[in-house]
Amino acid sequence: MEKIMLQDAYPVHTLYLDKANTKAETIDEVVAHLRERIEADSRAAHIADFDHYSHTMSHPEPEVAENIRDARNVIFCFGLRLPAPEVTAIRPRSIGVVETDTQFVMSFLEAPMPFANDAMSTWIEELAKQPQHA
Repeated sequence: MEKIMLQDAYPVHTLYLDKANTKAETIDEVVAHLRERIEADSRAAHIADFDHYSHTMSHPEPEVAENIRDARNVIFCFGLRLPAPEVTAIRPRSIGVVETDTQFVMSFLEAPMPFANDAMSTWIEELAKQPQHA
């Protein structure tokens, strides 16, 4: 799992998983795994799956990186507390799943709750045939 600052503002955790090193064969299997893990976690609620690739390609002049074959977002929420109205601006959570010719790239925006980051990292890393090291 790699942590980067996307556009100098957004802390994003990403795992680049070669298809040869994953238990999943398709992006549908990756999304299904994440959805199963979300639904099994009593702290989380699955909201929706969004086909980001189809949405982008439906525009008159889409811009999609040449190596991207598919892209989805699994949308869910860890809604354990609602301490202020503004908290809704940083919810719900999303794990992005992108398929390239050789990899699945999974990423999420860092959450303000460490347990949420740990859970999302675990769900993603479970897809590896061999354990991933930070």
